[in-house]
Amino acid sequence: MSHVLTAVAWPYANGPRHIGHVSGFGVPSDVFSRYMRMAGHDVLMVSGTDEHGTPILVQAEQEGVSPRALADRYNRVIVEDLHALGLSYDLFTRTTTRNHAAVAQELFRTVYKNGYLIEKKTSGAISPSTGRTLPDRYIEGTCPICGYDGARGDQCDNCGNQLDPTDLINPRSRINGEKPKFIETEHFFLDLPALADALGDWLRSRQGWRPNVLKFSLNLLDDLRPRAMTRDIDWGIPVPLPGWEENPNKRLYVWFDAVIGYLSAAIEWARRGKDPEAWRRWWSDPAARQYYFMGKDNITFHSQIWPAELLAYDGKGAKGGSPGKYGELNLPTEVVSSEYLTIGGQQFSTSRNVVIYVRDMLARYQPDALRYYIAVAGPETHDAAFTWPEFLRRTNDELVAGWGNLVNRSISMAAKNFGRVPAPGELTGTDRALLEHSRAGFATVGEQLGRHRQKAAITEAMRVVAEANKYISESAPWKLGDDPERQGTILNTALQVVSDCNTMLSPFLPHSSQRVHELLGGTGEFAPQPTIQEVDDLDGGPGYPVLTGVYDFPAWESTPLPAGRELAKPKPVFTKLDPGIVDEELARMAGE
Repeated sequence: MSHVLTAVAWPYANGPRHIGHVSGFGVPSDVFSRYMRMAGHDVLMVSGTDEHGTPILVQAEQEGVSPRALADRYNRVIVEDLHALGLSYDLFTRTTTRNHAAVAQELFRTVYKNGYLIEKKTSGAISPSTGRTLPDRYIEGTCPICGYDGARGDQCDNCGNQLDPTDLINPRSRINGEKPKFIETEHFFLDLPALADALGDWLRSRQGWRPNVLKFSLNLLDDLRPRAMTRDIDWGIPVPLPGWEENPNKRLYVWFDAVIGYLSAAIEWARRGKDPEAWRRWWSDPAARQYYFMGKDNITFHSQIWPAELLAYDGKGAKGGSPGKYGELNLPTEVVSSEYLTIGGQQFSTSRNVVIYVRDMLARYQPDALRYYIAVAGPETHDAAFTWPEFLRRTNDELVAGWGNLVNRSISMAAKNFGRVPAPGELTGTDRALLEHSRAGFATVGEQLGRHRQKAAITEAMRVVAEANKYISESAPWKLGDDPERQGTILNTALQVVSDCNTMLSPFLPHSSQRVHELLGGTGEFAPQPTIQEVDDLDGGPGYPVLTGVYDFPAWESTPLPAGRELAKPKPVFTKLDPGIVDEELARMAGE
C-alpha cells in the first residue's frame, strides 16, 4: 500500500461548470481515485472552488452583489453538480477559508525568506474608464510570436508561450474592449530563473507522463523569467509582509493562491479528522505519490509555477534556503493533463453560449452515461468532439445493448429458472475460457488505469462484456430447460463474469455498479458516493458546504459469487434514449 494524493484542478466560482470542464479535471481524477482505492492504496482526493481574482470582482459588480456572495452562490452550485456526478472527494473545499489564507501566507513568507520573491517595479494594466486593474488573463490581443489573434496577457493558447500584457500587439480589454492603460506599479515576482536548474532536473526525471504534457512542460524551460505573484486588487489574500499587509489594494495573485489549495485542502482535511498532522503522509513521505488532474490550459501552473514554488519553499533553488514550518514538501509525481472537449468544432465557451452545463446534462440523462462517454470518447490525449448523435450511440449501443443487456439477460434467466444464483456443474473448456478471460481483465484493465489510459481500460472491460454476451448467445441456456445442470452452469458462469465486469467498471460507472451489485443479491455499499456536509470555518469565518465521504471499496479482484444467493427479476439499469433527443438538444443549444 502507498499513499496517493489525487490533486484535482480547482474550478473557478464565477458560474456553473460545463461538461468540458469535468472531462478534464473531474471524471478522470475520480476514475483513477476509485481504482487506486480498490487496488489497496490510501488515497486522498482534494480540491475546491477557486474564488479570488478580478473575474469574480467584475461579475459581482455587474450583478450588484458582493464578491463573497457571488462566490458563495457558485461554490454551492459546483459542489452540488460534482456530488451528482459522483466525484469521490475526501475534501472539496474553497479558497476563501481562513485555513487556506494562512497556508498560502506561510508559503509566501518562507519563499520570500529564502530569497525567491523579488520586489520590482513593473508595468500594470488598468481600465481607463473605471481605473480598475486588469489582470493578465483579461487582456487579449495578437501574439507577437505566432500571430494568433486571441492570445491572453499571460499566455498564448495557440503556441503555448508565456507572455506579458505589454508583449501583445493591439491589446484590448476582454471586459469592455477598450485599450488598457499601462502604469508603473510594484509587485513581488517569483524568481524562476533562480529555480531553473532545479526545475529542469525535476522535469527531466519524470517518467511515464503523457508525451504531449512532458514535451510542453520541458519547452517552458526555454523562456523562464520572473513571474508576478501579487496583484493590484482588493479581493484576495493579503500580502503577509510588513508594509504590504496593511495595503488594501495589494493581494496575492492566483499563481500564489489557487495552486496552494492542494496543500491547504489536505491540511484542512486533516484538521477536520482525528489527527491534524495526517496530511503529512501525502506531503512529507518521499514514498508518497502525487497526481495532478486538469485540462491542458492549466499545465503551466502545475508543471512550472507550483513545482517552482515548492522548490523555493524547500530551499532547493540556486539561492539555497530552508523549509518553513511544514517541512520539506513533495513535488508532483505526474501532471495528468487532458486535451479539450469540443462541440461543433469549437471549444466550450460560456461567454459565446457554446456550452452544455453539467447540471442541465444530469437533469436529463443518467450521470453514468456522461461518465462513460467521457471515459471512452473524451479528450485523453487529443482534442475530442462531443456530439449528440455520438452520445446517443454510445449510450444505446454500448451501455444499454452491451453492458445493460448482459446484466439483464443473465440475471433474468437465472431468476426465472432458479430464483437464485445456480450452483455450477462440471465446467467445459468454453466456460473456463470465459472465466479466465474475465479474471485476466483485472490485470489488464488495472494496468491501464494505473497509467492514466482510461480509454484503453474501459475498452478492455467492455471487451469482456462482449465476450460474455457472445458466450450466452452461443450457449443458449434458454434452450436447456431439460438439462438444468448445464443450464445452471452456464448461468453461474455468466453471473460470475457479470460480477467481475461490475467490479472492473465500477470506477467508471459508480451509480449503476451499485445497482448491479444489488441485482446480484449483494448488500451494503459497493461503490461509495460522496456526501455534502455543511461545515463551520475552522478559524471563525463563514460556514460553507464541502464534499467528503468515507470510502470503503471492494478489492480489485474477482470475488466468487455465492451460489444460492436469491435473485429477483431485474429492472433495466440504463435508460435507452429516444433518437429524438438529438434534434431536441441541437434546438435547445440553438436557442429555438
